[in-house]
Amino acid sequence: MASQQGTADYIIEQLQGAGRVSARKMFGEYAIYCDGKTVAFVCDDQLYVKPTAAGRVFLGEPQDGFPYPGAKPHFLIAGERWDDAEWLSKLVALTAGELPPPKPKSSRKSKSA
Repeated sequence: MASQQGTADYIIEQLQGAGRVSARKMFGEYAIYCDGKTVAFVCDDQLYVKPTAAGRVFLGEPQDGFPYPGAKPHFLIAGERWDDAEWLSKLVALTAGELPPPKPKSSRKSKSA
């Protein structure tokens, strides 16, 4: 089941305090970015945040979930927590702070010798 655009829009709106936040639609679901880093996914209208040590400490005992088949476990954030913009922004900012910078995209042009 694909996520609704409104779900992703609401989460992005709530995350404005985390930094430069955006979403990108991918296969009917959404990837959430903070300062250029993929920090979360919205799949089946549920929010999954990438696991980090800081996120685990902040959440206490996080609930794990799998955003898509074959995915590694992520922190599943209950819908009622989405309304607390300050709390959600803090979680995402902590997560982004621990993730490595994105790898530069390689050129698709083939090199001829």
